[in-house]
Amino acid sequence: MERTGPGSHLDFCTGGSPSTMPALPLDQLQVTHKDPKTGKLRTSPALRPEQKADRYFVLYKPPPKDNIPALVEEYLERATFVANDLDWLLALPHDKFWCQVIFDETLQKCLDSYLRYVPRKFDEWVAPAPEVVDMERCLHRSVFLTFLRMSTHKESKDHFISPSAFGEILYDNFLFDIPKILDLCVLFGKGNSPLLQKMIGNIFIQQPSYYNDLDETMPTILQVFSNILQHCGLQGDGASTTPQKLEERGRLTPSDMPLLELKDIVLYLCDASTTLWAFLGVFPLACRTFQKHDFCYRLASFYEIAIPELESAIKKRRLEDSKLLGDLWQRLSHSRKKLLEIFHILMNQICLLPVLESSCDNIHGFIEEFLQIFSSLLQEKRFLRDYDALSPVADDVSLLQQASSVLDETRTAYILQAVESAWEGVGRQKATDAKDPSVAKDPNGVLAAAEPVSGLSPHPENLEQECMGAAAALGPPVGGVELDSLISQVKDLLPDLGEGFILACLEHYSYEPEQVINNILEERLAPALSQLDRTLDRQIKPDPTPLLTSRHNIFQNDEFDVFSRDSVDMSRVLKGKRPESGRREPWSLWTLPPHSLQSLMVFFPLFSMLPLAARKEENTRSLLNDKREVAAQRQRYEQYSVVVEEVLLQPGESLSSLGGDYEDEYDDTYDGNQVGANDADSDDELISRRPFTIPQVLRDKVPREGQEEDEEEAAEDEAPKPDHFVQDPAVLREKAEARRMAFLARKGHRQDSSTAVAGGPRGHGQSRETTQERRKKEASKAARANHNRRTMADRKRSKGMIPS
Repeated sequence: MERTGPGSHLDFCTGGSPSTMPALPLDQLQVTHKDPKTGKLRTSPALRPEQKADRYFVLYKPPPKDNIPALVEEYLERATFVANDLDWLLALPHDKFWCQVIFDETLQKCLDSYLRYVPRKFDEWVAPAPEVVDMERCLHRSVFLTFLRMSTHKESKDHFISPSAFGEILYDNFLFDIPKILDLCVLFGKGNSPLLQKMIGNIFIQQPSYYNDLDETMPTILQVFSNILQHCGLQGDGASTTPQKLEERGRLTPSDMPLLELKDIVLYLCDASTTLWAFLGVFPLACRTFQKHDFCYRLASFYEIAIPELESAIKKRRLEDSKLLGDLWQRLSHSRKKLLEIFHILMNQICLLPVLESSCDNIHGFIEEFLQIFSSLLQEKRFLRDYDALSPVADDVSLLQQASSVLDETRTAYILQAVESAWEGVGRQKATDAKDPSVAKDPNGVLAAAEPVSGLSPHPENLEQECMGAAAALGPPVGGVELDSLISQVKDLLPDLGEGFILACLEHYSYEPEQVINNILEERLAPALSQLDRTLDRQIKPDPTPLLTSRHNIFQNDEFDVFSRDSVDMSRVLKGKRPESGRREPWSLWTLPPHSLQSLMVFFPLFSMLPLAARKEENTRSLLNDKREVAAQRQRYEQYSVVVEEVLLQPGESLSSLGGDYEDEYDDTYDGNQVGANDADSDDELISRRPFTIPQVLRDKVPREGQEEDEEEAAEDEAPKPDHFVQDPAVLREKAEARRMAFLARKGHRQDSSTAVAGGPRGHGQSRETTQERRKKEASKAARANHNRRTMADRKRSKGMIPS
């Protein structure tokens, strides 16, 4: 059998040398072979199912969790078959290898089973037997080399596949898909990152359809976050909004759910976060596809909702299985860190690296995207705090400011202020990656754990401060009244305990009195607390900074500071008056500099009674008699008192020689008018010219002409009157009646004359008005109401209705 090009049928009988043949890609290569049925020569493609060898690849099964000899032996036997089959496959020539890969379904199932079931480094792992470790290492290498050869389209200049055909072979035969690529990254990314980058990059380059597959896979990836929130009973952006059925039980929060269910959620989160981190670290070009689905915001929102709840649920279960809780805390901390690093990779690839690599004219879009992403995350306080501890936001903003001179300073300042506000109440803590030897950086600048997660300590009380990062920085320590209240809560239930012992327990259990009481009653205190005396009294801690050592002023450590030196030169200190002679003593109180004198007055109570203005009488008199300053100013002020009406010029003198230069801008209009100069000064001079008038604002209100009397009455009623809590009802009724009568009068209604008709008491006579009103009423009573009874009675009688 011989490889030939299309249209040429060369065999060994032609005498042609195979070395002189032009190298053709495997997808175009034709081979001449004998037909087994007819025995004639025929030409067929090099890639055909008949080239596949009849070999069955067994499925992979993970090693047993318990080192039971029978199970270990079964695993080793199966793993040996898989390793031998893969070694046989790798030894095949180029054309045979690709025929086996394309047309052997058992090979694809074997590789899929390995990617699915092989233990990850973050999975639960009991220390296996040495032979199991060796077999796993051998299988790991064989599987990686198999996938590496499957992703290489050109092995040599004579053995290769055309790029277009290679992409179709991978995509049409499902040799690679997005789930396989994710598993390859998380399994082989550590230690094989350069080879894996070339491998994944070549797959996406030769077959761009994988970008579309990744885009269609993103909703499933985001659904992972939504599933975790739903199982935790938390409402997230991707949570289902469908109503809950009646037969469904309510979702439990992480604090209420069983421990095994909480364990499944934490393991699920750890697997998802580590896989995404490994994929983006190996293939950063996928970041743009992730951000098309607003992945940064979804990630931060999930972090803000789920991580604190899961951390709180683990902390509250201190009384349960401590080993399992330590393992869960370690995995949750690992997941939290990977989520932050995923966001860091996305920001670097989407915004920061393009800014550094592009020209100044093309960076505005990347800067705007950076500002938009962080502007949408300002309400995620916990996420901003933890991310700022891992990668300070101020450094990224500073990088953008150096790259662009037109950066929006208002928005950047607002973002930085929001990050600072996220740290309020929490002590800012530097990232621990520089101090932690188990954390290193890969060539891409992404933080990667140098040791597997399972190698950390399984005790949550030892890991809490280490793993929480920014969240582990507690606020100000409890003290004062709040601390006394916590101690009293414990002492009220357990009065035989000393306050010092209670304080030590509170400090150990993060000032949670319920946990302290529970551990004391159940005798589950920490070993360090169990050894303490339970009647230990509380010791008052002295102030570490006494007043004398903490004071700071300008007189500190001078020559008269008695608090900083033991001896003071008293010969330089004078008590009382100086000698009466004009000479001074060699050392006198008045020879000291001002600051030293004030220092003595502050720190010596004895000297504080001395007056600062103690002077000799003759010195005071000589000071007052010193007129040198007055004489120096006398000539200056004499110039203002001399007013010369006319200046006589001597012959040959000019006005400029006397200092009287003519001022052209001077207005001499009123120089000849002695306005008020000859008038006698008087206090009422201005008043005589213009009489004093009260300003209109300060005048009393004068009624306008033509104003009606009823308006005056209304104005008087509207005047402010003293406020009474409860007014007399009779007075209120009188005022209301008066207002009603005034209103009727303005409308033209006649007043009711019922009062005048009633008149006064009998026997005292009636007034003229009463008599007139009674007469009018009698005359007009038949005009309204029922006052025409006499007329109607006569009418009925005339008709015979009423017997007469």
